[in-house]
Amino acid sequence: MSTLDDNLKKLDRLLDRFRKRGIPNRIAGQDTDGGAGRFQTVSPVDKQVICDVARGNAEDIDAAAKAAHAAFPAWRDMPAKERKKILINVAEAIEARAEDIALCECYDTGQAWKFMSKAALRGAENFRYFAAQVESARDGQSLPSPTLMNVTTRTPLGPVGVITPWNTPFMLSTWKIAPALAAGCTVVHKPAEDSPLTARLLVEIAEEAGLPPGVLNTVNGFGEDAGRALTEHPLIRAIAFVGESRTGSMITKQGADTLKRVHLELGGKNPVIVFDDADLERALDAVIFMIYSINGERCTSSSRLLVQDTIREQFEAKLVERVNRIKVGHPLDPNTEIGPLIGKTHFDKVTSYFDIAKQDGATIAAGGTTPDDSGYYVRPTLFTGANNAMRIAREEIFGPVLTSIPFTTEEEALSIANDTQYGLTGYVWTNDLTRALRFTDKLEAGMIWVNSENVRHLPTPFGGVKSSGIGRDGGDWSFEFYMEQKHIGFATGQHKITRLGA
Repeated sequence: MSTLDDNLKKLDRLLDRFRKRGIPNRIAGQDTDGGAGRFQTVSPVDKQVICDVARGNAEDIDAAAKAAHAAFPAWRDMPAKERKKILINVAEAIEARAEDIALCECYDTGQAWKFMSKAALRGAENFRYFAAQVESARDGQSLPSPTLMNVTTRTPLGPVGVITPWNTPFMLSTWKIAPALAAGCTVVHKPAEDSPLTARLLVEIAEEAGLPPGVLNTVNGFGEDAGRALTEHPLIRAIAFVGESRTGSMITKQGADTLKRVHLELGGKNPVIVFDDADLERALDAVIFMIYSINGERCTSSSRLLVQDTIREQFEAKLVERVNRIKVGHPLDPNTEIGPLIGKTHFDKVTSYFDIAKQDGATIAAGGTTPDDSGYYVRPTLFTGANNAMRIAREEIFGPVLTSIPFTTEEEALSIANDTQYGLTGYVWTNDLTRALRFTDKLEAGMIWVNSENVRHLPTPFGGVKSSGIGRDGGDWSFEFYMEQKHIGFATGQHKITRLGA
Protein backbone atom coordinates (compact mmCIF):
# COMPACT_ATOMS: atom_id res chain seq x y z
CA MET A 1 0.00 0.00 0.00
CA SER A 2 1.23 3.50 -0.82
CA THR A 3 2.55 5.65 2.02
CA LEU A 4 2.19 9.40 2.44
CA ASP A 5 5.75 9.90 1.15
CA ASP A 6 5.05 7.71 -1.89
CA ASN A 7 1.93 9.67 -2.74
CA LEU A 8 3.62 13.03 -2.27
CA LYS A 9 6.43 12.09 -4.67
CA LYS A 10 3.96 10.91 -7.30
CA LEU A 11 1.86 14.05 -6.81
CA ASP A 12 4.85 16.35 -7.23
CA ARG A 13 5.69 14.79 -10.60
CA LEU A 14 2.06 15.02 -11.66
CA LEU A 15 1.65 18.66 -10.63
CA ASP A 16 4.82 19.73 -12.40
CA ARG A 17 2.99 19.87 -15.74
CA PHE A 18 0.20 22.00 -14.25
CA ARG A 19 2.73 24.38 -12.71
CA LYS A 20 4.50 24.83 -16.06
CA ARG A 21 1.50 25.11 -18.35
CA GLY A 22 -1.39 26.01 -16.08
CA ILE A 23 -4.90 24.81 -16.92
CA PRO A 24 -6.32 26.23 -20.17
CA ASN A 25 -9.87 25.96 -21.38
CA ARG A 26 -10.53 23.15 -23.88
CA ILE A 27 -12.82 24.16 -26.75
CA ALA A 28 -13.34 22.17 -29.96
CA GLY A 29 -10.30 20.05 -29.16
CA GLN A 30 -8.01 23.07 -28.73
CA ASP A 31 -6.45 24.66 -25.65
CA THR A 32 -7.44 28.30 -25.27
CA ASP A 33 -6.66 31.10 -22.84
CA GLY A 34 -9.40 32.61 -20.71
CA GLY A 35 -11.02 35.76 -22.02
CA ALA A 36 -10.94 37.20 -18.48
CA GLY A 37 -7.31 36.29 -17.89
CA ARG A 38 -6.27 33.78 -15.27
CA PHE A 39 -6.88 32.95 -11.64
CA GLN A 40 -4.95 30.79 -9.19
CA THR A 41 -6.16 27.57 -7.63
CA VAL A 42 -4.95 26.97 -4.07
CA SER A 43 -4.67 23.67 -2.22
CA PRO A 44 -6.55 23.48 1.09
CA VAL A 45 -3.91 21.05 2.33
CA ASP A 46 -1.13 23.60 2.76
CA LYS A 47 -2.62 26.85 1.37
CA GLN A 48 -0.09 26.77 -1.49
CA VAL A 49 -0.86 27.89 -5.04
CA ILE A 50 -1.15 24.86 -7.32
CA CYS A 51 -1.18 26.60 -10.69
CA ASP A 52 -2.78 29.26 -12.87
CA VAL A 53 -6.16 28.52 -14.44
CA ALA A 54 -7.82 30.11 -17.46
CA ARG A 55 -10.66 32.38 -16.37
CA GLY A 56 -13.42 32.00 -18.89
CA ASN A 57 -15.99 34.66 -19.70
CA ALA A 58 -19.01 35.04 -21.97
CA GLU A 59 -16.84 34.97 -25.11
CA ASP A 60 -15.30 31.64 -24.09
CA ILE A 61 -18.72 30.18 -23.29
CA ASP A 62 -20.00 31.40 -26.65
CA ALA A 63 -17.10 29.69 -28.44
CA ALA A 64 -17.67 26.46 -26.47
CA ALA A 65 -21.43 26.51 -27.09
CA LYS A 66 -20.85 27.00 -30.81
CA ALA A 67 -18.31 24.15 -30.82
CA ALA A 68 -20.79 21.86 -29.06
CA HIS A 69 -23.52 22.95 -31.49
CA ALA A 70 -21.29 22.21 -34.50
CA ALA A 71 -20.25 18.81 -33.13
CA PHE A 72 -23.79 17.77 -32.21
CA PRO A 73 -25.18 16.44 -35.55
CA ALA A 74 -22.29 14.02 -36.11
CA TRP A 75 -22.32 12.81 -32.50
CA ARG A 76 -26.12 12.45 -32.52
CA ASP A 77 -26.09 10.50 -35.78
CA MET A 78 -23.10 8.29 -34.98
CA PRO A 79 -24.21 4.63 -34.90
CA ALA A 80 -25.04 3.63 -31.35
CA LYS A 81 -22.46 0.84 -31.33
CA GLU A 82 -19.69 3.28 -32.22
CA ARG A 83 -20.73 5.78 -29.56
CA LYS A 84 -20.94 2.95 -27.05
CA LYS A 85 -17.43 1.80 -27.91
CA ILE A 86 -16.02 5.30 -27.39
CA LEU A 87 -17.64 5.58 -23.97
CA ILE A 88 -16.25 2.19 -22.96
CA ASN A 89 -12.82 3.38 -24.12
CA VAL A 90 -13.25 6.42 -21.87
CA ALA A 91 -14.11 4.15 -18.92
CA GLU A 92 -11.02 2.03 -19.53
CA ALA A 93 -8.82 5.12 -19.87
CA ILE A 94 -10.16 6.49 -16.58
CA GLU A 95 -9.26 3.22 -14.88
CA ALA A 96 -5.75 3.42 -16.33
CA ARG A 97 -5.33 6.95 -14.90
CA ALA A 98 -7.13 6.25 -11.62
CA GLU A 99 -4.12 6.99 -9.42
CA ASP A 100 -3.39 10.32 -11.13
CA ILE A 101 -7.01 11.35 -10.73
CA ALA A 102 -7.07 10.41 -7.04
CA LEU A 103 -3.81 12.24 -6.28
CA CYS A 104 -5.06 15.43 -7.94
CA GLU A 105 -8.46 15.16 -6.28
CA CYS A 106 -6.96 14.83 -2.81
CA TYR A 107 -4.61 17.79 -3.14
CA ASP A 108 -7.09 19.99 -4.97
CA THR A 109 -10.06 19.39 -2.64
CA GLY A 110 -8.66 18.08 0.66
CA GLN A 111 -10.58 14.83 0.39
CA ALA A 112 -8.92 11.81 1.98
CA TRP A 113 -7.12 9.20 -0.12
CA LYS A 114 -9.18 6.58 1.75
CA PHE A 115 -12.19 7.70 -0.29
CA MET A 116 -10.74 9.39 -3.36
CA SER A 117 -8.69 6.33 -4.31
CA LYS A 118 -12.05 4.86 -5.34
CA ALA A 119 -13.50 8.04 -6.88
CA ALA A 120 -11.94 7.48 -10.32
CA LEU A 121 -13.22 3.92 -10.39
CA ARG A 122 -16.72 5.19 -9.64
CA GLY A 123 -16.29 7.64 -12.51
CA ALA A 124 -15.31 4.79 -14.81
CA GLU A 125 -18.33 2.85 -13.60
CA ASN A 126 -20.60 5.78 -14.57
CA PHE A 127 -19.24 5.74 -18.13
CA ARG A 128 -19.42 1.96 -18.37
CA TYR A 129 -22.98 1.81 -17.07
CA PHE A 130 -24.37 4.47 -19.40
CA ALA A 131 -22.39 3.07 -22.34
CA ALA A 132 -24.36 -0.13 -21.85
CA GLN A 133 -27.61 1.86 -22.26
CA VAL A 134 -26.65 3.64 -25.51
CA GLU A 135 -28.24 1.14 -27.89
CA SER A 136 -31.62 1.24 -26.11
CA ALA A 137 -31.67 4.96 -25.23
CA ARG A 138 -34.00 5.87 -28.10
CA ASP A 139 -36.39 2.97 -27.57
CA GLY A 140 -40.01 4.00 -27.11
CA GLN A 141 -43.48 2.55 -26.82
CA SER A 142 -46.21 1.29 -29.09
CA LEU A 143 -49.54 2.86 -28.07
CA PRO A 144 -52.16 1.81 -30.67
CA SER A 145 -55.53 3.55 -30.90
CA PRO A 146 -58.58 2.57 -33.02
CA THR A 147 -57.36 4.55 -36.05
CA LEU A 148 -53.62 4.99 -35.53
CA MET A 149 -50.48 3.06 -34.82
CA ASN A 150 -48.88 5.43 -32.27
CA VAL A 151 -45.20 5.03 -31.50
CA THR A 152 -42.85 7.04 -29.33
CA THR A 153 -39.13 7.55 -29.59
CA ARG A 154 -36.53 9.74 -27.92
CA THR A 155 -34.00 12.08 -29.49
CA PRO A 156 -31.09 13.88 -27.80
CA LEU A 157 -31.75 17.47 -26.79
CA GLY A 158 -28.61 19.00 -28.29
CA PRO A 159 -25.77 20.89 -26.59
CA VAL A 160 -26.17 20.92 -22.80
CA GLY A 161 -24.37 22.70 -19.98
CA VAL A 162 -23.00 20.83 -16.98
CA ILE A 163 -21.98 22.81 -13.88
CA THR A 164 -20.30 20.71 -11.20
CA PRO A 165 -19.25 21.38 -7.58
CA TRP A 166 -15.96 21.13 -5.71
CA ASN A 167 -16.81 18.14 -3.52
CA THR A 168 -15.80 14.85 -5.21
CA PRO A 169 -15.69 16.78 -8.53
CA PHE A 170 -14.45 13.96 -10.75
CA MET A 171 -17.12 11.47 -9.77
CA LEU A 172 -19.90 14.07 -9.96
CA SER A 173 -18.69 15.32 -13.34
CA THR A 174 -18.83 11.80 -14.81
CA TRP A 175 -22.22 11.28 -13.16
CA LYS A 176 -23.60 14.13 -15.30
CA ILE A 177 -21.45 13.98 -18.44
CA ALA A 178 -21.58 10.22 -19.10
CA PRO A 179 -25.39 10.01 -19.54
CA ALA A 180 -25.43 13.22 -21.58
CA LEU A 181 -22.89 11.77 -24.03
CA ALA A 182 -24.64 8.40 -24.03
CA ALA A 183 -27.92 10.11 -24.93
CA GLY A 184 -26.23 11.74 -27.92
CA CYS A 185 -25.85 15.26 -26.50
CA THR A 186 -22.72 17.38 -26.64
CA VAL A 187 -21.49 19.13 -23.50
CA VAL A 188 -20.06 22.39 -22.24
CA HIS A 189 -18.64 21.70 -18.77
CA LYS A 190 -18.05 24.49 -16.24
CA PRO A 191 -16.26 22.91 -13.27
CA ALA A 192 -16.08 24.58 -9.86
CA GLU A 193 -13.35 27.20 -9.71
CA ASP A 194 -12.06 25.67 -6.46
CA SER A 195 -11.30 22.25 -7.99
CA PRO A 196 -10.29 22.46 -11.68
CA LEU A 197 -7.60 19.76 -11.88
CA THR A 198 -9.58 16.59 -12.54
CA ALA A 199 -11.94 18.32 -14.99
CA ARG A 200 -8.86 18.94 -17.12
CA LEU A 201 -7.82 15.31 -16.77
CA LEU A 202 -11.30 14.16 -17.79
CA VAL A 203 -11.43 16.08 -21.07
CA GLU A 204 -7.89 14.95 -21.93
CA ILE A 205 -8.73 11.32 -21.15
CA ALA A 206 -11.98 11.47 -23.14
CA GLU A 207 -10.37 12.92 -26.28
CA GLU A 208 -7.43 10.48 -26.11
CA ALA A 209 -10.00 7.67 -25.87
CA GLY A 210 -11.62 8.78 -29.14
CA LEU A 211 -14.23 11.36 -28.19
CA PRO A 212 -14.45 13.73 -31.19
CA PRO A 213 -13.37 17.37 -30.67
CA GLY A 214 -16.18 19.65 -29.56
CA VAL A 215 -18.29 16.87 -28.06
CA LEU A 216 -16.95 17.72 -24.59
CA ASN A 217 -15.72 21.27 -23.97
CA THR A 218 -14.39 22.58 -20.67
CA VAL A 219 -14.49 26.25 -19.68
CA ASN A 220 -13.08 27.22 -16.29
CA GLY A 221 -14.21 30.30 -14.46
CA PHE A 222 -16.57 31.75 -11.89
CA GLY A 223 -20.31 31.51 -11.58
CA GLU A 224 -20.97 35.20 -12.04
CA ASP A 225 -19.37 35.32 -15.48
CA ALA A 226 -18.75 31.90 -17.10
CA GLY A 227 -21.55 30.18 -15.20
CA ARG A 228 -24.15 32.83 -15.95
CA ALA A 229 -23.14 33.01 -19.61
CA LEU A 230 -23.64 29.24 -19.87
CA THR A 231 -27.08 29.27 -18.25
CA GLU A 232 -28.22 32.13 -20.50
CA HIS A 233 -26.71 30.97 -23.81
CA PRO A 234 -29.39 30.34 -26.47
CA LEU A 235 -27.59 27.34 -28.02
CA ILE A 236 -27.50 25.46 -24.71
CA ARG A 237 -30.70 23.45 -24.41
CA ALA A 238 -30.44 22.32 -20.79
CA ILE A 239 -28.42 22.84 -17.63
CA ALA A 240 -27.48 20.08 -15.20
CA PHE A 241 -26.26 21.60 -11.96
CA VAL A 242 -25.00 20.28 -8.63
CA GLY A 243 -24.55 22.76 -5.80
CA GLU A 244 -26.26 25.05 -3.34
CA SER A 245 -30.03 25.56 -3.35
CA ARG A 246 -29.64 29.35 -3.61
CA THR A 247 -27.48 28.98 -6.73
CA GLY A 248 -29.99 26.52 -8.18
CA SER A 249 -32.70 29.15 -7.84
CA MET A 250 -30.51 31.70 -9.66
CA ILE A 251 -29.83 29.23 -12.48
CA THR A 252 -33.55 28.63 -12.94
CA LYS A 253 -34.12 32.38 -13.31
CA GLN A 254 -31.16 32.82 -15.67
CA GLY A 255 -32.36 30.03 -17.94
CA ALA A 256 -35.96 31.21 -18.05
CA ASP A 257 -35.65 33.55 -21.03
CA THR A 258 -34.33 30.76 -23.25
CA LEU A 259 -36.79 28.22 -21.75
CA LYS A 260 -33.99 25.92 -20.66
CA ARG A 261 -34.65 22.55 -19.15
CA VAL A 262 -32.92 22.42 -15.75
CA HIS A 263 -31.89 19.54 -13.54
CA LEU A 264 -30.88 20.67 -10.08
CA GLU A 265 -29.18 18.50 -7.46
CA LEU A 266 -29.09 20.79 -4.45
CA GLY A 267 -28.54 20.88 -0.68
CA GLY A 268 -29.83 18.85 2.21
CA LYS A 269 -30.23 18.78 5.97
CA ASN A 270 -30.83 15.09 6.02
CA PRO A 271 -32.17 13.23 9.07
CA VAL A 272 -30.98 9.85 10.31
CA ILE A 273 -33.63 8.48 12.68
CA VAL A 274 -32.51 5.86 15.19
CA PHE A 275 -35.28 4.02 17.08
CA ASP A 276 -34.54 2.08 20.24
CA ASP A 277 -35.27 -1.27 18.58
CA ALA A 278 -32.53 -0.78 15.94
CA ASP A 279 -29.25 -2.66 15.67
CA LEU A 280 -27.45 0.12 17.53
CA GLU A 281 -23.89 -0.90 16.65
CA ARG A 282 -24.64 -0.90 12.94
CA ALA A 283 -26.63 2.32 13.28
CA LEU A 284 -23.66 3.91 15.05
CA ASP A 285 -21.32 2.92 12.22
CA ALA A 286 -23.70 4.31 9.61
CA VAL A 287 -24.36 7.57 11.46
CA ILE A 288 -20.62 8.22 11.77
CA PHE A 289 -19.86 7.25 8.17
CA MET A 290 -22.62 9.36 6.63
CA ILE A 291 -21.57 12.62 8.30
CA TYR A 292 -17.81 12.37 8.75
CA SER A 293 -16.69 10.64 5.56
CA ILE A 294 -15.90 12.91 2.58
CA ASN A 295 -15.17 15.61 5.21
CA GLY A 296 -18.91 16.01 5.67
CA GLU A 297 -18.90 17.91 2.38
CA ARG A 298 -21.67 16.07 0.59
CA CYS A 299 -25.32 16.77 -0.01
CA THR A 300 -26.45 13.32 1.17
CA SER A 301 -24.71 13.49 4.57
CA SER A 302 -26.95 12.71 7.55
CA SER A 303 -26.30 15.95 9.45
CA ARG A 304 -29.27 15.66 11.84
CA LEU A 305 -29.31 12.67 14.20
CA LEU A 306 -32.78 12.03 15.58
CA VAL A 307 -32.29 9.52 18.41
CA GLN A 308 -35.02 8.06 20.62
CA ASP A 309 -34.74 9.38 24.17
CA THR A 310 -34.69 5.88 25.70
CA ILE A 311 -31.28 5.25 24.11
CA ARG A 312 -30.02 8.81 23.62
CA GLU A 313 -27.56 8.92 26.51
CA GLN A 314 -25.77 5.66 25.68
CA PHE A 315 -25.82 6.32 21.93
CA GLU A 316 -24.35 9.81 22.29
CA ALA A 317 -21.68 8.53 24.69
CA LYS A 318 -20.51 5.99 22.11
CA LEU A 319 -20.65 8.69 19.45
CA VAL A 320 -18.36 10.98 21.43
CA GLU A 321 -15.86 8.19 21.97
CA ARG A 322 -15.76 7.27 18.28
CA VAL A 323 -15.78 10.83 16.93
CA ASN A 324 -12.82 11.77 19.11
CA ARG A 325 -10.84 8.90 17.56
CA ILE A 326 -11.41 9.87 13.91
CA LYS A 327 -8.04 10.65 12.36
CA VAL A 328 -7.64 14.14 10.91
CA GLY A 329 -4.57 14.59 8.73
CA HIS A 330 -2.94 15.03 5.34
CA PRO A 331 -5.37 13.67 2.73
CA LEU A 332 -2.65 11.69 0.94
CA ASP A 333 -1.89 9.71 4.11
CA PRO A 334 -3.77 6.41 3.64
CA ASN A 335 -4.61 6.40 7.38
CA THR A 336 -6.33 9.79 7.27
CA GLU A 337 -10.12 9.73 7.62
CA ILE A 338 -10.80 13.50 7.43
CA GLY A 339 -8.75 16.03 5.47
CA PRO A 340 -9.02 19.82 5.24
CA LEU A 341 -12.10 21.68 4.03
CA ILE A 342 -12.06 23.07 0.49
CA GLY A 343 -10.91 26.64 1.24
CA LYS A 344 -10.93 29.64 3.54
CA THR A 345 -14.45 30.86 2.78
CA HIS A 346 -15.97 27.47 3.50
CA PHE A 347 -13.67 26.91 6.50
CA ASP A 348 -14.86 30.20 8.01
CA LYS A 349 -18.48 29.26 7.40
CA VAL A 350 -18.21 25.82 9.01
CA THR A 351 -16.26 27.01 12.06
CA SER A 352 -18.69 29.89 12.60
CA TYR A 353 -21.27 27.30 13.70
CA PHE A 354 -19.19 26.49 16.78
CA ASP A 355 -20.15 29.85 18.28
CA ILE A 356 -23.65 29.65 16.84
CA ALA A 357 -24.19 26.31 18.63
CA LYS A 358 -23.15 27.84 21.96
CA GLN A 359 -25.38 30.87 21.40
CA ASP A 360 -28.32 28.57 20.62
CA GLY A 361 -27.74 26.69 23.86
CA ALA A 362 -26.37 23.43 22.45
CA THR A 363 -23.35 21.56 23.81
CA ILE A 364 -20.20 20.87 21.82
CA ALA A 365 -19.73 17.26 22.94
CA ALA A 366 -16.82 16.56 20.57
CA GLY A 367 -14.62 18.61 18.28
CA GLY A 368 -15.45 22.24 17.74
CA THR A 369 -11.78 23.07 17.25
CA THR A 370 -9.22 23.44 14.47
CA PRO A 371 -6.05 21.33 14.97
CA ASP A 372 -3.60 23.71 13.26
CA ASP A 373 -3.38 26.47 10.67
CA SER A 374 -1.20 24.70 8.09
CA GLY A 375 -4.33 23.97 6.08
CA TYR A 376 -8.10 24.29 6.46
CA TYR A 377 -8.50 21.47 8.98
CA VAL A 378 -11.47 21.06 11.32
CA ARG A 379 -11.92 18.37 13.97
CA PRO A 380 -15.07 16.25 13.52
CA THR A 381 -17.72 17.89 15.67
CA LEU A 382 -20.82 16.72 17.54
CA PHE A 383 -23.51 19.03 18.95
CA THR A 384 -25.83 17.62 21.62
CA GLY A 385 -28.64 19.14 23.67
CA ALA A 386 -30.10 20.53 20.46
CA ASN A 387 -33.59 21.01 19.13
CA ASN A 388 -34.86 21.44 15.61
CA ALA A 389 -35.46 25.19 15.97
CA MET A 390 -31.73 25.91 16.30
CA ARG A 391 -29.73 27.20 13.35
CA ILE A 392 -27.39 24.19 13.66
CA ALA A 393 -30.43 21.99 12.93
CA ARG A 394 -31.89 24.10 10.12
CA GLU A 395 -28.97 25.35 8.03
CA GLU A 396 -26.77 23.23 5.79
CA ILE A 397 -23.31 23.43 7.38
CA PHE A 398 -21.70 21.11 4.80
CA GLY A 399 -18.85 19.98 6.99
CA PRO A 400 -17.97 17.23 9.51
CA VAL A 401 -20.59 18.49 11.97
CA LEU A 402 -23.45 16.42 13.43
CA THR A 403 -26.40 17.79 15.43
CA SER A 404 -28.11 15.32 17.78
CA ILE A 405 -31.79 15.86 18.59
CA PRO A 406 -33.83 13.58 20.90
CA PHE A 407 -37.38 12.41 20.25
CA THR A 408 -39.90 10.34 22.20
CA THR A 409 -42.50 9.00 19.77
CA GLU A 410 -42.60 7.94 16.14
CA GLU A 411 -44.95 10.83 15.39
CA GLU A 412 -42.56 13.33 16.95
CA ALA A 413 -39.62 11.89 14.99
CA LEU A 414 -41.53 12.24 11.73
CA SER A 415 -42.53 15.81 12.53
CA ILE A 416 -38.93 16.79 13.29
CA ALA A 417 -37.56 14.98 10.25
CA ASN A 418 -39.95 16.79 7.89
CA ASP A 419 -39.55 20.18 9.56
CA THR A 420 -36.95 21.45 7.09
CA GLN A 421 -36.86 23.25 3.76
CA TYR A 422 -34.83 20.36 2.33
CA GLY A 423 -35.79 16.86 1.26
CA LEU A 424 -32.89 15.02 -0.32
CA THR A 425 -32.28 11.87 1.74
CA GLY A 426 -33.42 10.18 4.93
CA TYR A 427 -32.06 7.23 6.87
CA VAL A 428 -34.24 5.11 9.17
CA TRP A 429 -32.95 2.57 11.69
CA THR A 430 -35.54 0.18 13.12
CA ASN A 431 -36.21 -3.54 13.17
CA ASP A 432 -39.97 -2.98 13.08
CA LEU A 433 -40.98 -3.55 9.46
CA THR A 434 -44.42 -1.99 9.76
CA ARG A 435 -42.91 1.11 11.37
CA ALA A 436 -40.37 1.34 8.55
CA LEU A 437 -43.18 1.16 5.99
CA ARG A 438 -45.27 3.80 7.79
CA PHE A 439 -42.35 6.12 8.35
CA THR A 440 -40.84 6.01 4.86
CA ASP A 441 -44.27 6.59 3.33
CA LYS A 442 -44.59 9.91 5.19
CA LEU A 443 -40.94 11.00 5.20
CA GLU A 444 -40.41 13.92 2.79
CA ALA A 445 -37.28 12.90 0.91
CA GLY A 446 -36.38 11.83 -2.60
CA MET A 447 -34.19 8.96 -1.40
CA ILE A 448 -34.52 6.89 1.78
CA TRP A 449 -32.43 4.04 3.14
CA VAL A 450 -33.67 1.69 5.88
CA ASN A 451 -31.04 0.04 8.09
CA SER A 452 -28.34 1.20 5.69
CA GLU A 453 -26.05 4.06 4.88
CA ASN A 454 -26.21 5.63 1.41
CA VAL A 455 -25.45 2.75 -0.98
CA ARG A 456 -25.71 4.08 -4.53
CA HIS A 457 -27.19 1.78 -7.19
CA LEU A 458 -26.85 3.34 -10.65
CA PRO A 459 -30.22 2.23 -12.13
CA THR A 460 -32.19 3.87 -9.28
CA PRO A 461 -33.41 7.50 -9.29
CA PHE A 462 -31.20 10.04 -7.50
CA GLY A 463 -32.64 13.40 -6.48
CA GLY A 464 -34.61 15.32 -3.89
CA VAL A 465 -37.81 17.20 -3.14
CA LYS A 466 -38.54 20.69 -1.81
CA SER A 467 -35.37 22.86 -1.83
CA SER A 468 -33.18 19.83 -2.50
CA GLY A 469 -33.71 19.86 -6.23
CA ILE A 470 -35.64 19.19 -9.40
CA GLY A 471 -35.32 16.06 -11.52
CA ARG A 472 -33.66 12.68 -11.14
CA ASP A 473 -30.38 11.11 -12.20
CA GLY A 474 -29.69 7.44 -12.70
CA GLY A 475 -30.87 4.75 -15.05
CA ASP A 476 -33.53 5.79 -17.52
CA TRP A 477 -34.28 8.93 -15.50
CA SER A 478 -31.05 10.48 -16.83
CA PHE A 479 -32.17 9.88 -20.42
CA GLU A 480 -35.55 11.42 -19.64
CA PHE A 481 -33.67 14.64 -18.93
CA TYR A 482 -31.12 14.63 -21.76
CA MET A 483 -33.57 13.42 -24.43
CA GLU A 484 -36.78 14.74 -25.96
CA GLN A 485 -39.88 12.56 -26.29
CA LYS A 486 -41.31 12.32 -29.77
CA HIS A 487 -44.70 10.85 -30.80
CA ILE A 488 -45.49 9.65 -34.33
CA GLY A 489 -48.97 8.50 -35.35
CA PHE A 490 -49.47 6.32 -38.47
CA ALA A 491 -52.99 6.01 -39.83
CA THR A 492 -54.02 2.36 -40.11
CA GLY A 493 -56.96 2.95 -42.45
CA GLN A 494 -59.31 5.44 -44.04
CA HIS A 495 -60.73 6.90 -40.80
CA LYS A 496 -63.25 9.73 -41.07
CA ILE A 497 -61.71 13.21 -41.32
CA THR A 498 -64.07 16.07 -40.57
CA ARG A 499 -64.44 18.18 -43.75
CA LEU A 500 -64.61 21.95 -43.49
CA GLY A 501 -65.47 24.23 -46.39
CA ALA A 502 -66.24 21.28 -48.66
